[in-house]
Amino acid sequence: MTQTLSIESLMQTSNVGFGTSGARGLVTDMTDTLCYAYTKAFLQAVVGKVGPVILGHDLRPSSPRMAAACATAIEDRGYTVIYAGDLPTPALAFYASMINAPCLVVTGSHIPFDRNGLKFYRADGEISKDDENLMRAALVGMPSVITPFDLSTVDAHAKYAYVERYLSFFGKAALTGMRVAVYEHSSVARDVLRDILEGLGATVLSLGRTETFVPIDTEAVRAEDVAQAKLWASEHDFDAILSTDGDGDRPLIGDENGQWLRGDVVGVLCAMYLKADTVVTPVSSNTALELCGAFTEVIRTRIGSPYVIAGMAQTDAGAKVVGFEANGGFLLGSDIHQNGRTLMALPTRDAVLPMLALLCMARDQGLAVSSLSKALPKRFTASDRLQPFATEKSASLIALFSRDLTLAASRLAPDAGRIVSVNTVDGLRLNFTNGDIVHLRPSGNAPELRCYAEADTAVRAQALCDGALKRVGNL
Repeated sequence: MTQTLSIESLMQTSNVGFGTSGARGLVTDMTDTLCYAYTKAFLQAVVGKVGPVILGHDLRPSSPRMAAACATAIEDRGYTVIYAGDLPTPALAFYASMINAPCLVVTGSHIPFDRNGLKFYRADGEISKDDENLMRAALVGMPSVITPFDLSTVDAHAKYAYVERYLSFFGKAALTGMRVAVYEHSSVARDVLRDILEGLGATVLSLGRTETFVPIDTEAVRAEDVAQAKLWASEHDFDAILSTDGDGDRPLIGDENGQWLRGDVVGVLCAMYLKADTVVTPVSSNTALELCGAFTEVIRTRIGSPYVIAGMAQTDAGAKVVGFEANGGFLLGSDIHQNGRTLMALPTRDAVLPMLALLCMARDQGLAVSSLSKALPKRFTASDRLQPFATEKSASLIALFSRDLTLAASRLAPDAGRIVSVNTVDGLRLNFTNGDIVHLRPSGNAPELRCYAEADTAVRAQALCDGALKRVGNL
């Protein structure tokens, strides 16, 4: 016996909706019924043609259970499940593009372990906001009982394809002589990253592995991770320290001193290494991108990979097109040809490409990783968040500041001078006469208020961010 379920109604009753990338919610709300229904909606409203579906997940405790419910829906709909196991999101998306199949990833990315999510990919890449609307409007048939799919057999082809992607492009001696530390924590990328680094000739030092889920946010690095990286640098000799968020699509790259690099600086450097023509990035990324003068075109978008992807799709044919986000996730909008080798386009966030690009850049130029950004214009960013902070409260606060810019200036940057420009593409972004920038927006993934700040020094950027959040939190 089946019953019909409205996805729109399910969103309202479960509080699980689409964020900046995929559907997110509390684990307690992401029931088997919800996972089954979302999967069916994806297949019938977006995919259509019956065939294989790639399925994988991160290392959150709730992810295998959710994946089993998704697999049941895939099979019930008449599709074939290719279960790739626990793998980085970009590895799953890349393999899906290789075999021209849709893909579903169970992951909450960087958010706390009491939450989780679902990411959906067509064969040509991450679903769009229009696709999300089609899913939202879907009516799906639900069985009276959902029998979990047996996920005991793992297909390893996706893992092998992802490793080979980088070995074939960079060359198997690209990192010979380099010593690289990997902060493994609970990242689903920890093992495949070691395989890639060692395959390129690097010596790998494994640090901080744990089976307890650690919510690494590459835009708001925890104080304990800042301190730990510096401690490891004092205890070990390495050229760089690498890590990722939970699902391996956002990099965390540290230099030989254990100093974590900002994700938007990483994005600029990676784009330079790849000799990109056009760079697409959200409004929150460092303005050194334009100031460095290295690129023919820079396109600014709302925050979230679907918007970056949409921006890349609008560029001229034949151009080398890349994208990145302030979290460091790097997207390839076109194939890259370099040194007689080709790196296929991968229009979804990836952590491995920017890691390898910076390591190779340092090795090629004979520089320490800490020296790579010294040639860039002196613009520094900082970001953090208030949590928990209800989305409705964030929206109300931003609306208040938008109406009263005098109040906004007094709360966000009281010593930065007057506001010279206002950007409302995504949240509220204010530029001040002294060059400072402060940007507030609600998170699209969790009840958080995010703050991005930019200034001429790292100390000033951090003080701007900390001060703005403190004053806003006291309102």
